[in-house]
Amino acid sequence: MSNSVTLKRQDFITTLKTLPKIDLHRHLEGSLRLSTLSEIASQHGVDMKNYDMEELRPLVQVVNDEPNFQEFLAKFAVLRKFYSSREAILRIAYEAIADAALDNVHYLELRFNPVALAYHQGFSFEEVTDWVIEAVNKAQRDLNIQARLIIQMGRHEPHFAEQLTELAVARQHKGIVAIDLAGDEEHFSAGKFIDLMRWAKEQGLHITAHAGECKNCPAFNVHEAVEVIHADRIGHGVHAMEDLAVVDLIQRKKIPLEMCPTSNLQTGSITGLSQHPLLSFHRLGIPVTINTDDPSISNITLTDEYLVACQGIGVTFSTLKEMILNAARAAFLPPKERKKLVDWFKTALNSFSVWE
Repeated sequence: MSNSVTLKRQDFITTLKTLPKIDLHRHLEGSLRLSTLSEIASQHGVDMKNYDMEELRPLVQVVNDEPNFQEFLAKFAVLRKFYSSREAILRIAYEAIADAALDNVHYLELRFNPVALAYHQGFSFEEVTDWVIEAVNKAQRDLNIQARLIIQMGRHEPHFAEQLTELAVARQHKGIVAIDLAGDEEHFSAGKFIDLMRWAKEQGLHITAHAGECKNCPAFNVHEAVEVIHADRIGHGVHAMEDLAVVDLIQRKKIPLEMCPTSNLQTGSITGLSQHPLLSFHRLGIPVTINTDDPSISNITLTDEYLVACQGIGVTFSTLKEMILNAARAAFLPPKERKKLVDWFKTALNSFSVWE
């Protein structure tokens, strides 16, 4: 590689780092700093064989793992051990916002599962939710970042769904804007959640749902999320491309897709970045957005994900800016606030241009 090409690549990466960003699909439980996990484990006696960072890494982060959806999900089971105190949860939530702000994310929707934070430690769902809200509000004030929260329900835990849905509705005035259905889509259907999610929408919450995420997760799941659950956005939606009727549905309804290429590669949803449908969806007029999913598990930032989209999938810089505006338009905000966000990003992004 010539020096001029190397310099251009470095300039491009620098531009991506300074680019104002939006992340609509980021899990709190997948955003924990490895150093913080090590400290929490040693200070609070978390049941681990070793508290050393490098010993913890393969348990909670994709290192040399073969792409596998179930093994990716298994990292979350290990992480549930670390939510050991109010102080730990406050720290974890604050740092998740701080890390986003450091990557020049100006608007973030952070989803979290109160069951994961509370159940193994004996906390109530209300307690851990209020702790997350407290930490996120402090981070917003300190770091000049706008953040909203989404309560996530696990497909394998339908017995908690009613309590979580009622909790989300009750905390709308504190920054909870939506509920999300996530988890093991391969083995658990959305059936037991449908009525609750419809009710939540009637109460003013937005709805997003992981659908068509993994290799064995059919396009029908995307259809179900849109037509039955009435989801406003779809998490991933990779395998919607396998059914032209589903593609037509999300195209006609302009359903935003929260896409996360690195995660999709690590879960085995795609076998290579060249096969990722992100750009194909965009060319069909479907509002595609680019997000991190689980930055600490995947060991990435949103800057990294933008680089993957551009250099691995073939997204041009001008198209990348369009996708950021898609995210602004898809934000779970009241119309006036959303317009303000869109207008701010239009102005901010206009000042950025690179060679293509």
